[in-house]
Amino acid sequence: MSVHPTAIVHPGARLGSGVEIGAYSIVGEHVAIGDDTRVGPHVVIHGHTTIGRDNRIFQFSSLGEIPQDKKYAGEPTRLEIGDRNTLREFCTFNCGTAQDVGVTRVGNDNWIMAYVHLAHDCQVGNDTIFANNAQLAGHVHVGDFAILGGFTVVHQFVRIGAHSITAMGTILLQDLPPFVTASGNTAAPHGTNSEGLKRRGFSAAAIAAIKRAYKTLYKSGMPLAEAQAAIAAEVKAVPELATLADFLAAPGRGIIR
Repeated sequence: MSVHPTAIVHPGARLGSGVEIGAYSIVGEHVAIGDDTRVGPHVVIHGHTTIGRDNRIFQFSSLGEIPQDKKYAGEPTRLEIGDRNTLREFCTFNCGTAQDVGVTRVGNDNWIMAYVHLAHDCQVGNDTIFANNAQLAGHVHVGDFAILGGFTVVHQFVRIGAHSITAMGTILLQDLPPFVTASGNTAAPHGTNSEGLKRRGFSAAAIAAIKRAYKTLYKSGMPLAEAQAAIAAEVKAVPELATLADFLAAPGRGIIR
């Protein structure tokens, strides 16, 4: 363990083996940091915050601060960050609220660039990429392998499906289904993330089926309920479509159209 002499680490904080704390960083009483995580200079980690192992946190980030929610009344809500994440400069991740699950969560192997904000109660999966200045309001859920382009802004309670991707400057006011590419203010669908699916090992047959499902959802002229039923009927033949079918069946803010 290596703690710079200028850092302030509360005696109650729990630091694992091989943890590095950079110059002028502050680590609060209720913070736990897993093995081999490196915290750069001028980082503030407060609140009931748990950080896993092998993370790299760059300078000037603020993690675990109280939520930007006027209803917050000092409840001991939490921030949980998994393993092997990269957080670049000036990231701000807030704790959860009692009005939701009480915890903001970030999974494993996420690549999060500078100035990204995760508001209270956001739930981020694994292997995502958030480009510079992606901003999430409260209660947003982000699926595995999603990619948010720079300056993507997401309304509270929006769901972002697995393997989806947004272009730079996208404004999401409604849910973004899995596999879909979106751009614009406000966001509109622009096909499937087929290149990303190829890179992740999806078969040509599965990608073709996902493209057909996209056409059913967005190009067929079917009412949403009929399109949803048609996609669900294909899941037995193409199991990869279950991710999309389950997303459409769950309650949300309505999908981008």
